[in-house]
Amino acid sequence: MPSTEQRHVICTVDVVLLTLLHGTLHVALLPRDKAPFAGVLALPGGYVHAQEDAGTQASAARVLQSKAGLVSPYLEQLATFSGPMRDPRGWSVSVAYCALVPASVLEQSRGLQLLPVQEVPALAFDHADILATALERVRSKSLYSSLPVHLCAEPFTLPQLQGVYEAVLGEALNKVSFRRKMDELDMLEALPGQLQTGGAHRPAQLYRVRAAFRQQLSLSVRGL
Repeated sequence: MPSTEQRHVICTVDVVLLTLLHGTLHVALLPRDKAPFAGVLALPGGYVHAQEDAGTQASAARVLQSKAGLVSPYLEQLATFSGPMRDPRGWSVSVAYCALVPASVLEQSRGLQLLPVQEVPALAFDHADILATALERVRSKSLYSSLPVHLCAEPFTLPQLQGVYEAVLGEALNKVSFRRKMDELDMLEALPGQLQTGGAHRPAQLYRVRAAFRQQLSLSVRGL
C-alpha cells in the first residue's frame, strides 16, 4: 500500500553568471558557507521563496542581488535539473538561469570568484553539469543571435564586438560576414559623433544596444 506521507521537495534556482576577461569566458562562483559541500565552490543559488517570488525568474534575480550584489540586465532560463541524487538533503529541483554581464559590472560584486570556464574545479551538487549545459547553449545561440553583446560594456566598436563573438565561439570570424550579420540582427545603434580614437587605426564608430534588445535577444534565421 503506498505511503500517504508526502516527501518534501527542495526547490531552488541556480545562476550561471558568465563574463569575459582577457578574451576568455569566465564563470562567477561562490564558496558555500554551510553544509552540504561547505567550502566548495558553487554557482550562485538559493531557495525559491514561494511567498515572495512571482516566479523562478524573480527568484534568480533576487539571488543575484543578495549573493552577488548585482542586477543582470539579461537573464535567460536555461533548464531544469531534478532528481533524488543531486542533493544529499533530499529530492530536489533546480531551475537554472544564465546571465551574461560585462566584466565591469562584476567589479563591485561581493565575494565572487571568477574562473576561466576551462579551469573550473569540482563544484558542489551537479553544478558542473549546469555549467556545461550553459556553455553549450551560449555557444550555440551565439551563432544566430545577439547574445554575446551582453558581455560588452557600452559603448563599443564593431571590432570589439567581433572580438567578443570570437571569444565565445572559439574561432575567428570573417569581418565582412560579421558586419552583415550585425546589420541583419539590427540590434545596434550608432552614437552620433562618437568615435574611438587613438592607436594606429582609423577612428572607429561607437555603438550601443538598442533599447528593445537590452533584455531580450535579436534572432537571425541564418548562423554566422
